[in-house]
Amino acid sequence: MGCVHTLMLRPQPAGTGGPLRIVFTAGPGRYVPGGAPLGSGDVGYVRGASLNLHEPGAVRALLDAASAQGWLPRPEEPRAVEVDGWTLLEAAAARNGDGDRPTGPA
Repeated sequence: MGCVHTLMLRPQPAGTGGPLRIVFTAGPGRYVPGGAPLGSGDVGYVRGASLNLHEPGAVRALLDAASAQGWLPRPEEPRAVEVDGWTLLEAAAARNGDGDRPTGPA
């Protein structure tokens, strides 16, 4: 199995809903590095949008993209919801100002 990056967001205050898990799994045309030469937390398309999951603006952009696709914390649903991060990446990168900045391997 290839590398996977998972970003877990927990609604605040506690008890207002289950966490949101945004999962990025490596695959053709995508990168999810496990180390050098790219930075920790980098995810993206080899020739397209990218984000660094350690940047607060990128995390906010992913949360906004997930919300735009219908995710909302629900107090009556305390279990985690898992979302394929690739379905959010391009919208989040555009919101974060990184929409066409290729940083992946050539």
